[in-house]
Amino acid sequence: MGEEEGRKEWARHWQYAELPGLDLLRAHYVRHTFPRHAHDGYVIAAVTGGIEQIGLPGGTLRAGPGSVVLINPEVPHSARAGVPEGWAYATLYPSRALITEVAAEIGTLRGTPGFTTDMVTDPQTSQVITEVHRAAEAGNALAADTLLRGAVARMLSRHAGPLPVRTVRRAGAADAERARAVLAGRMSDPPSLEQLAAELGTSPFALLRAFRERYGMPPHTWLTDARVRQARRLLDAGTPPAEAAVAVGFTDQPHLNRHFTRIVGVPPGAYRRGRAG
Repeated sequence: MGEEEGRKEWARHWQYAELPGLDLLRAHYVRHTFPRHAHDGYVIAAVTGGIEQIGLPGGTLRAGPGSVVLINPEVPHSARAGVPEGWAYATLYPSRALITEVAAEIGTLRGTPGFTTDMVTDPQTSQVITEVHRAAEAGNALAADTLLRGAVARMLSRHAGPLPVRTVRRAGAADAERARAVLAGRMSDPPSLEQLAAELGTSPFALLRAFRERYGMPPHTWLTDARVRQARRLLDAGTPPAEAAVAVGFTDQPHLNRHFTRIVGVPPGAYRRGRAG
C-alpha cells in the first residue's frame, strides 16, 4: 500500500443477514473524530493499524495493533486518531441479546454480562475478529458465525462479569433521569436547559452537573446522540433519510448527515446500503 493510499479514509458499516443481532464496521480513519456517544449494545473492536485514542469515563486509552477494545452498552465514549497516520480497525457491535445468548451457551456467567476491562492485549482474538469480517464479506456464513461466537465467548469467559447496574446515588441523579425522559419524549422540539430545569424544579447549573455525572455528557450532546440513534432505527425500518431527519428533530438532511457521519462513522446513505448486505 502506497503512502497516499495509507492516509486515505474509508469505512464500511453494514449487517450480514446470516449474523443477526450484529453490526460490522471496518474502517481506516485519519481526520475523523467520534464525539462522545453511547451504544444500545456492546463494542468489541480490534485495532489493526495505527493508534486509536478512546475517551472513556475512567480515562483515555491508546489502542494499537493486537489490542481489543471492549465497551459495554450505554457507556459514553469518544474516539480519534492517536497518531498522524490514523487508525484502522475491525469492529463488532453485538446486540445485548446476542451477548446474553453466547453467555448462556458457555454457562460461566449469570444474568446480563458486562466486560470488566476496557482493553486487552490479545493478538489471537484481534485476528479472529478480522477473520469474522473477511468471512462475512466472502459470504461464508458457517465460518463467520463460528468465528464470531468463538471471539465473543473468549472475551466473555476471560473479561466479563455481571453487567454493573448504575444506582441513583445522589438526589440530582433522579432529576437527570427525569430530564433524559423529557428530552427523549420531545426529541423533535426539546426545551432549553433553563426551561427544562424550571419544569423539574431545579436550577440549570445543578441539572447540567447532575446530567453530566449520570450520563457522561451534557444534555445537548446526549440529545444529538439520541437523535442519531433514533434515526438509525428509522433508516433500518426503511424511512428515507430526509424524513428521518425531520422526525428526530434535525433541521434538514444535511444536518442529519453531519451528525450521523460523525457518530456512526459513515453517512446515512452508505449506512442504508449496508443494511441490505
